[in-house]
Parts: sequence; structure tokens; C-alpha cells
Amino acid sequence: MLRAEKPPRRAPRFARRATLRRSLRLLGSFRFEQTDPAVFYGGLATDTAAMIGDFYTDVTGRSLTGTTILDVGGGPGYFADEFAAAGARYIPVEPDPSEMHAAGLSVPGAVRGSGMALPFRDGAVDICFSSNVAEHVPDPWAMADEMVRVTRPGGLIVLSYTVWLGPFGGHETGPWHYLGGEYAARRYRRKTGKEPKNRFGESLFAVRAADGLRWAATTPARVHTIFPRYHPHWAWWLVRVPWLRELVVSNLVVVATKPA
Repeated sequence: MLRAEKPPRRAPRFARRATLRRSLRLLGSFRFEQTDPAVFYGGLATDTAAMIGDFYTDVTGRSLTGTTILDVGGGPGYFADEFAAAGARYIPVEPDPSEMHAAGLSVPGAVRGSGMALPFRDGAVDICFSSNVAEHVPDPWAMADEMVRVTRPGGLIVLSYTVWLGPFGGHETGPWHYLGGEYAARRYRRKTGKEPKNRFGESLFAVRAADGLRWAATTPARVHTIFPRYHPHWAWWLVRVPWLRELVVSNLVVVATKPA
């Protein structure tokens, strides 16, 4: 049996935060992802900073104050203010210059670069995280390995991504992605008269929950917990059920630390 298939150990602080009310709030904001991104990503930023702060405290006993945080695929920097408020130095990495300036934000120290070849030395940061990016990368597990590489020994790695067969797997082309990514893209173009932002096979890929579990079972990093991001803590067991997890997990999170 794969190591990652065992019941994940839950981080007590975030488990207490992961309530049904939180789940409903986050899922309710998803409808604004395309029409008003600041609403969706603003709420997600608040939740992400709290989640990472909880896990970092659980594994190190310290707060985020004074830490250096690398956000792989940080886009225009929606998360910057939340991490700055927590006392951290926040560095977003984004390969697409249009995405870096999409919201009219300016983040000091933002870096243009690929998640699959991060332009940082080994052990450069205290925390490396990626939120809803792996499904947009042709080799997400090369990116995950890079995240481990640039994290200092004892540092935290948090990888969160959208599962293809979940309700949001097709992004704006869903739920037609259940009939195939190409079909969903063609239907979107026919209905709207424009190409989807997330084009299957180019900027959107089919990444399974099982893929993340497999990476977790083989990475040299120490995996602490694997859970469905938008579910209350009492539903985290869904990650352990093959096939069911592909349909209902929606977004998988792997939390690990780099061995000292």
C-alpha cells in the first residue's frame, strides 16, 4: 500500500478552522472567479494565509513573522497583502507577464519564471506553496520537486491543486469537461464566441487526486497531511477512497516539510 494512502495526520489548528461554514463561504465565492476575481481571490488569500500559518506553527512552533514565502504561480499577487500583514516576506513567481499585471497590482520582488525550473538556489525559502496552479502546468510533479528543492531543511511545502474530475476541474468550461477537455473547449467557444482562458492541453491539464498521492508517496519530503481543501475536517476521509476522491475532493492539498 502506498504510504500516502494511509490516514493522513491532521494539523490540529487548521482542522479546527476547517468548518462547514468556511467550506460554504469559499465555495460560494467561486462563482466570481471569472467575473470579479478580486472577490474570489481576496477571500482565498485570507484563507490561504491562515492555513499556511496554522501548518507552519504546527510543524515549527513559530508564526509566519520573519519568514520568506515563495508563491509558485502567484499571478498578479492577490496574496501579497495577507502575508505581509502576517509579518512575512512574500515573493510570487509567475511565468506569464500578462498574469503578473492582470489585476493592476504591483508586488515588490515579484519574479518572472517557470515553476518547473524555479530561479532560486537550493534551500532559499522558509515556505514554498502553490495554490491552484499544478493543473495549469504540463509537468506538475517536476514543479512539486522544485518546490521541495528551494525550501530550506525543516521548511514547509504546501501544494494545492484542482482535481480534473471534480466539479471545478474544467474551470470555466465545466461541467462539460466530464465529456472531455477538447469537447468542453469547443463548446465554450461555440457558446461564447471566444476561446476559454484555460485551454485544455495548453494551459489546463487533467491532474488526478491519485497523482498527488503518488507524488506524496515518493517525495523525499516528509508528508504531514493530505486533505480536500474546501471540505470541513470531518470529510477529509474522502481522500482515502479511490475513485470517489476523484469526483468529490475538488481540490487536493499536500502538506510536507523538507527533511533537515
